[in-house]
Amino acid sequence: MILSETILFIFSMLITGLLLFLLVYFIITLSDLECDYINAQQCCYRLNMWSVPKLCGQGLVTAFFLLHGHFWFFLVNLPVTGWFAYELIRVPKGNLGVYDPTEIHNRGQLKIHMRDVLIIMGYYLIAFFVYLYCMIVAMLKSDPLPVTPMPNDFDEF
Repeated sequence: MILSETILFIFSMLITGLLLFLLVYFIITLSDLECDYINAQQCCYRLNMWSVPKLCGQGLVTAFFLLHGHFWFFLVNLPVTGWFAYELIRVPKGNLGVYDPTEIHNRGQLKIHMRDVLIIMGYYLIAFFVYLYCMIVAMLKSDPLPVTPMPNDFDEF
């Protein structure tokens, strides 16, 4: 084990919170594109910039759960990590990234991207509160302040 169980869940909760805020940014940016507040090139540039850090953060949490032996959490996080990797791998040649300005308005792709972000955001909301619960349980299991017996001076009468 690299970290204590409490630190592991604090770390996973922080990374999940950051990814949750990142997905809120994705929703805001896609909504701005849908309402024509920004053009497709600006939107796709902003979203593609965060595709690799999103995968790295999720991969880091998944790897830490595997290293610490929390196999259920690892198995729950593995499909999301695989989905992020699949999104990056399936980018066709010639496209700028996962979000391509020439194709985002074709075949309802904007709605598909919005749906995917909302589903993953729901997953992160649930995961955040599960990690929060596990962090509290881990804190209650540990003994942060060992109790030392106090000398009893009144026993000598």
